[in-house]
Amino acid sequence: MPGKRVQIDDETWQALVLLGRDSMKDFQELADEAFADLLKKHHRPVGLRNELRQSLRRAAANDGAPRRDDARRDAAASAGSTAPPATPKRRAAKRPPARRLRPAAAHRN
Repeated sequence: MPGKRVQIDDETWQALVLLGRDSMKDFQELADEAFADLLKKHHRPVGLRNELRQSLRRAAANDGAPRRDDARRDAAASAGSTAPPATPKRRAAKRPPARRLRPAAAHRN
């Protein structure tokens, strides 16, 4: 692992020392965590496996086809409408009419 020298002002160093004591971590662990968070914030993968995963996500072929709602929203935005697109109303399912049974006494032969 390559070593680098970093200059840190006294106030920051004291804050790091206190943080290390409170979290029971040494300076190297704090630095590893800080650099990992920095790389994650800027969407920079660490390692080959993560880099390949991220490159697959960026490929347009892996994106699904745009949904109908997205197409309506895009059409409304290009038309200059600021209102959200109307959602289509669904029809209630029709039930077959209930069968009425005749009482046995009312049966005629």
